[in-house]
Amino acid sequence: MTDRLLEAARAKQEVRERMWSLLEQEGVARFPGARGRIPNFAGAEAAAERLAGLPEWRRAAVIKANPDAPQLSVRARARALEDGKRLCMAVPRLRAENPFLRIDPDRLSRPSRRAASIKGAAKSGRPVAVGDMEPIDMVVCGSVAVGRNGVRVGKGGGCSDLELGLLAEAGLVHQETVFITTVHPLQVLEEELPETGHDFRVHRIVTPQDVIRTGARRSPAGILWDHLDEEKIAAVPALAGLAEQRLS
Repeated sequence: MTDRLLEAARAKQEVRERMWSLLEQEGVARFPGARGRIPNFAGAEAAAERLAGLPEWRRAAVIKANPDAPQLSVRARARALEDGKRLCMAVPRLRAENPFLRIDPDRLSRPSRRAASIKGAAKSGRPVAVGDMEPIDMVVCGSVAVGRNGVRVGKGGGCSDLELGLLAEAGLVHQETVFITTVHPLQVLEEELPETGHDFRVHRIVTPQDVIRTGARRSPAGILWDHLDEEKIAAVPALAGLAEQRLS
């Protein structure tokens, strides 16, 4: 990892620690707590309702969502299933040959809220390879913090960036894909947040009370191989397969 990436990583962790402490102090971080994760914030359901009222949501047929607790209402009541939309989620840490799950509301055998949970998605979803995915109309992600310009800080580990990098590499997320995060108002910061080349920006920030249009134009760049070490590549079968193709 280069000095620049190390510096950005340290700056991001400082933002995370500060935000986790703030959410805990203000009493808006629900079970299981904020620290070390995408915070399950008070008002997450109301943010999902506000998101579901956006014209971008109504137009979207295929939605990719993260598996974290504060976005459960986005995935379930949120409609990704109750509004008849096809939902895609990543396998945890992309550790499978088929690294994504596709959940079709027409084929559910369990209530949508259960199907959209992490365990429920594993049972209700169909594992698919990147090449078998549909183009994504909307990406809904969680954040630890987000700036008004669309720069976000996740929980660390880089899984969201890798997921979207794989999809961008395959042409499945593109200039027309809308990126949205749902957060508590305290998570929306006025400051400039640290950002690297593999990070993506969000076009909309949705809180229980508001929708912020960021003006962001930056889409995922695909896989930036110089940002990855051999251990990370080997741990993700889809990445390892792409790496072999590059060498052949």
